[in-house]
Amino acid sequence: MFIVRLIIVISVFAGDPLYVGMDLSIASFDSISEVNMDYTITMYLNQYWKDDRLAFSANDEVLTLSGDFAEKIWVPDTFFANDKLSFLHDVTEKNKMVRLYGDGSITYGMRFTTTLACMMDLHYYPLDSQNCTVEIESYGYTVSDVVMYWRDTPVSGVLDSDLPQFTIIGFETNDRKEKLATGIYQRLSLSFKLQRNIGYFIFQTYLPSILIVMLSWVSFWINHEATSARVALGITTVLTMTTISTGVRSALPRISYVKAIDIYLVMCFVFVFAALLEYAAVNYTYWGARAKKKVKQKALNTPTKRQSEQSFGNEEIIELQELQLSPIPSIRQRNFASRSDPSLGSHSPRFPPSFRIHRPHHHLSSAYSSTTPRSRGRNRKPLQPQPQKVLQTIRKGANALKNSLPKIRDVNVIDKYSRVIFPVAFILFNAVYWSFYFL
Repeated sequence: MFIVRLIIVISVFAGDPLYVGMDLSIASFDSISEVNMDYTITMYLNQYWKDDRLAFSANDEVLTLSGDFAEKIWVPDTFFANDKLSFLHDVTEKNKMVRLYGDGSITYGMRFTTTLACMMDLHYYPLDSQNCTVEIESYGYTVSDVVMYWRDTPVSGVLDSDLPQFTIIGFETNDRKEKLATGIYQRLSLSFKLQRNIGYFIFQTYLPSILIVMLSWVSFWINHEATSARVALGITTVLTMTTISTGVRSALPRISYVKAIDIYLVMCFVFVFAALLEYAAVNYTYWGARAKKKVKQKALNTPTKRQSEQSFGNEEIIELQELQLSPIPSIRQRNFASRSDPSLGSHSPRFPPSFRIHRPHHHLSSAYSSTTPRSRGRNRKPLQPQPQKVLQTIRKGANALKNSLPKIRDVNVIDKYSRVIFPVAFILFNAVYWSFYFL
């Protein structure tokens, strides 16, 4: 049997190459996957060639045979170059057909479903359009043996096919020669032009994102003292935007470049996060001003060190060891009079000398001024190390920057400006975004 089939094959390719015609009929587009970068399609493939050895009549007679007859004659070894997974339908019988004409012409048809690779460019996703192809080629026969070509009506049923997320704008066919390691082969290509429908993404992604951003602006009309309400609203919008972004990324492959929908979602996230930071600025400005007022009020109400010294008058508590007094009353009074200031005379009050002594203020100040060298050295500023100088320079720069900023006396002004700035900025962003991707 093997020798007979080998003789048949040799007789077929004894002279010029055999020309095999092709045409396709699209039954349906089943699915398109951006994650796997492929699409699934069900089609009818018909192949046409002529084998003079099978001629049986000079008239235009036609014999329709079962698909099993194809196993008894020579058929092209056609395959799909970008195929991932295919199967032939076999309900109720194998969907194959052989039609034999009297002059030896053969029509060989089959129905199958195939998953084909389609490398997509998702820079403009979901505002993109894609080109997906069907690549048909002979697996073993080079152009010197078999030459494939498209028939007059190469493809049918394309415009009648419906896709849930795409619209088929058009298609085109071409043929070329592929130079591979085993030789030069004829390849037929069918390319579909697919435009993605944006309606699904408008209602599932864009519109919810716009509403979430607008919801974050509600906090500008809430009283700045309602901290729990404004913080809860800001955090809710931020987490909602994070959830939307996660859902969109889960339906896409892990690609490194930025897509159109990524730009939109990131900008929406920036707007809701900026609204949360706006309340942080309002809260800091409000409570910071109140804290400064409290510090100033406390400073005014608290007496200074000099005032506290003056409030004690001229009394100074001394140690008992500072006076070595005699137990005899007359001598003790004499020693006390010599230690007291003569200018006070007899009008100075008499306190127990072992507890208090009455001195004028200038004596008190002179006493403070005549401290020991050790205490004077304590008042000197120590030499600052280099890191402290750097920190001091940074503080000076921060204070200068803080002083250059306009001082806001009423924190409601921040909310009033935000009510205008945020919507205007978001409208400008949308105008630029949709103009860039549509025009």
